[in-house]
Amino acid sequence: MLDDLHLTIRNLTNNDYEEVKTLMDKVYHDIGGAWPEHTIHKLIKDFPEGQICLEDHGKIVGLALSVQVSYQRFSNPHTYDDLIDQKENILNDDLGDAMYGLDALIAPEYRGYRLGRRLYEARKELCRQHNLRAILAGGRIPNYHEHAHEMNPAEYLEAVRERKIYDPILTFQLSNDFQVTRLLKRYMPEDEKSQGYATLLEWKNIFYVPETSVIRSRKTQVRIGAIQWQMREVESVDELLKQVEYFVDAVSDYKSDFVLFPEFFNAPLIGLSPDQHNQTEAIRFLASFTERFKNEMSQLAVSYNINVITGSMPLMEDDILYNISYLCRRDGTVEEQKKIHITPHERRDWIIQGGNDLRVFDTDAGRVGILICYDVEFPELGRLLAAQDMDILFVPFWTDTKNGYLRVRRCAQARAIENECYVVICGSCGNLPQVENLDIQYAQSSVFSPSDFSYPHDAVMAETTPNTEMIMFSDLDLDKLKQTRSEGSVNNLKDRRTDLYSVNWKYKK
Repeated sequence: MLDDLHLTIRNLTNNDYEEVKTLMDKVYHDIGGAWPEHTIHKLIKDFPEGQICLEDHGKIVGLALSVQVSYQRFSNPHTYDDLIDQKENILNDDLGDAMYGLDALIAPEYRGYRLGRRLYEARKELCRQHNLRAILAGGRIPNYHEHAHEMNPAEYLEAVRERKIYDPILTFQLSNDFQVTRLLKRYMPEDEKSQGYATLLEWKNIFYVPETSVIRSRKTQVRIGAIQWQMREVESVDELLKQVEYFVDAVSDYKSDFVLFPEFFNAPLIGLSPDQHNQTEAIRFLASFTERFKNEMSQLAVSYNINVITGSMPLMEDDILYNISYLCRRDGTVEEQKKIHITPHERRDWIIQGGNDLRVFDTDAGRVGILICYDVEFPELGRLLAAQDMDILFVPFWTDTKNGYLRVRRCAQARAIENECYVVICGSCGNLPQVENLDIQYAQSSVFSPSDFSYPHDAVMAETTPNTEMIMFSDLDLDKLKQTRSEGSVNNLKDRRTDLYSVNWKYKK
């Protein structure tokens, strides 16, 4: 046991060579020892940030040496000599889009303290800062010679992966999120313990953004606005549309990327129906305005430079009534999502049928899905959307009582956790005594996140005051989702046992 550790990480300098040589000679005594001094000096000159050392009280006890390389070249078969010229200079590619881990070593007396992880985390952070595609490395398998008589290299790798065999290098690499992408033959012929074999290891930088124009680059910070809508009597369609424009205008003033309306937000128009007490006829009367609302809300999306999720509205299509939501992008394009699961009330009183399609929509602010109210209570739909790399799930809802609202809320929060995405729910409040089945409503619109350290402790990003007309805003970090999915405390998507179960979409057009 070592006492009184005082550890620091820094970049190497030319003055460190004697300590570097002592450490490398001690660790690499079986494969030639330290690099020559000019090799280390050239590494420091070519890629100074990539040469990292770990000190204890000023003494170097660990090293991580790296160079920049072409991902295309070194993610394919190669040998260690491909990195070195005849004068033992290591070839650094200033234009390389990946890092190559040359050496990572800890002094023998300092092993067992997980110090290697610190060097690897420093490498990963450097890879992110330089916007490099990945870290590549050729990994020795020094315990292979003990098992070569009973298994081939591929079998050895599988045994190490299953923790049936311990390999000091490969086991460590796997525990640091590196993936074995191929077996390299004659990688380092002088490495007798590995019998010349090595693994090609890769750690992908999930934040890597290819060089591209700013105009086409993906947004990572997204602002959403949701309208907790007050149901009120209206005298005309124009009056209600003016109310819609007022909210779109207000939300766009705050530079939001999305605005979400509730389910059946335009239901006050039922009050204009000549037969409003006949529920079947009244909902069809409301459906007669849906095409106009879609077109005008699409124009608002373009005019106010905001993506509009139109809540939902009834739509008559081929003599079948659906409950439909539209995504009106700010570029003028429009997509639709029909409600799939129909509530007993909708089916019985309004004769609404469920849609048969489900998809994720690409936008300029992430990949989004829409599930209308009752649909969010079916976890299969959220999982199918998550399989299509959904970032944000929008849930317009309409509930009359608090227990109905809580079904939506709690299921929506579960979808956020199990699918590692953001979920936005938005409902309406107020009452319309003159419209049957619209006499009471309950809503508290909210934004939910996955449940992990980088999010609020209760996984609630924002929420409104219950049953009060208001606008809710929330800023969503899409990069946090990528990190959660890859490096979170738990990995709900990665850890699915697809060898035991799966969720499949059966319907085909």
